[in-house]
Amino acid sequence: MFLKVMKWILVTGSVCILLGAAGSLQADVYSYTDSSGVRHLTNIPPANDSRYELVLRSDATKPKGWTGSTYWSNPQLNRSAYAALIAREAARHGVDPELVRAVIHAESAFNSRAVSPMGALGLMQLMPATADRFQVRDVFDPEENIRGGVAYLAFLLRLFDGDRRLAVAAYNAGEGAVQRYNGIPPFKETTNYVARVMDLHRRYQRETVTGVDAQIP
Repeated sequence: MFLKVMKWILVTGSVCILLGAAGSLQADVYSYTDSSGVRHLTNIPPANDSRYELVLRSDATKPKGWTGSTYWSNPQLNRSAYAALIAREAARHGVDPELVRAVIHAESAFNSRAVSPMGALGLMQLMPATADRFQVRDVFDPEENIRGGVAYLAFLLRLFDGDRRLAVAAYNAGEGAVQRYNGIPPFKETTNYVARVMDLHRRYQRETVTGVDAQIP
């Protein structure tokens, strides 16, 4: 792992980026701090090693409303935005509100005016067809967008028997793709997206339970 991490740093020349300086990051960066206080960094975390957490977001995979390089602690990111709307719609559909927050965070960084190059719109980045499907008339209205997005997420959770990872993958790639591959589709964007949302979900759950901001280790 040490060689892999060092190779990544040498190839990209991104030491300054890893330390928080501005720059164009071409891969997500994962980190954990071991018992000796040594911080480990990599762009390819081992699949079976849950110690690694995403700490810097690639310019290629950042959400549409993102304005900074840090993953969690950007002061411009209002992670408590729309809390009442999220709680209400999550309760209505029986969805974990922290999962909804994680999806909004990953999709739009809580920017209600976010627009993707593919035409996804608003807080939960609804495609026009999805907005029509769930009767969302104004995709830029936070209340309508969250209502439609949570309804869609609830539908996906039911479709995939409560499997959050599959539901999140389908939210990104479409339920048809998940069904065709009988699992998370092998698309880089989708696998990155699932990992990001699951990490955010854990962080939001930890923050809710402890009442303490789940800062990067």
